[in-house]
Amino acid sequence: MVVENSSVPQKANQATPSDSKMKFKIIPAPETLKNDVECIRLAEYTGEERLAIKVFLNGLPGIVFQHHQGNSPVENITTPSGSNFHIPTLYIYGQMTKPGVMNHKTEPYTLTQVILKPHALRTLFGINASELTNGMVELNEFSGEDLNSQLIEANNEAERITLLTNFLLDRLEQAKARDKLIEESLRLIHKFTGSITVKYLLERLYISERQFERRFIQTVGISPRFYIRVKRFNAAIKMMTTGRHERHTDIAYALNFHDQSHFIRDVKELSGITPKGISHIMGDFYHDQGVYFQVKT
Repeated sequence: MVVENSSVPQKANQATPSDSKMKFKIIPAPETLKNDVECIRLAEYTGEERLAIKVFLNGLPGIVFQHHQGNSPVENITTPSGSNFHIPTLYIYGQMTKPGVMNHKTEPYTLTQVILKPHALRTLFGINASELTNGMVELNEFSGEDLNSQLIEANNEAERITLLTNFLLDRLEQAKARDKLIEESLRLIHKFTGSITVKYLLERLYISERQFERRFIQTVGISPRFYIRVKRFNAAIKMMTTGRHERHTDIAYALNFHDQSHFIRDVKELSGITPKGISHIMGDFYHDQGVYFQVKT
């Protein structure tokens, strides 16, 4: 099955305020993949300074293809638990439980990123999502063809999007039964982020806590309680960046944090930065379609 993406509506290029050499574009997921794909994100960096991109938790796995002349532009990824010095040009990654920093080489590069729905590792790839938590694997392990070489040889972003979209459509045709109960729990979490509890989900879905947690971890990669924390943190970041809430106590109250100290602790643990610190880096901060990161040169 072949899908042409050149006619897909696109958001305008967006540059981080501190670095006009870094441009982003968000493309909506094709209609046939909307149940499993959040969006497609494109980036182009035309500078030659060394970038350090700090990635915050967002509760979403994904696929990344990035290169400069056929090689990975990323020197290493560091997290509180250590560093990874082997970053492929094409890989699939799972949930994160700690923020990380992607340290780039001194060169320009292009990036095509498919941001998946939280359950998509299970539905599209048939894997236990927890196996990829805090990890990555080369995507060619799931492809019968050398998709990486095809992407490197592609002439433009439209061709790369088509290659990745067709790959995912093939995976969709091979997909096994979906866990509709877990997908419903995700819908409820996203709808009631500020007030949802695991207790409410258990009562609404008529399932035992032990069984629910096991299925959620297999499908999403992290526990339901931790996932709720991540989504509430994401909601807090959005509220902080709008500028409509002058005090952090207002955000903490709106999202039902126990108190302001709990709010500060969660934000710092899931981003590596205090709420006050985040308010000071807005010039280097980017967020859209569930992606949260800070770009520093």
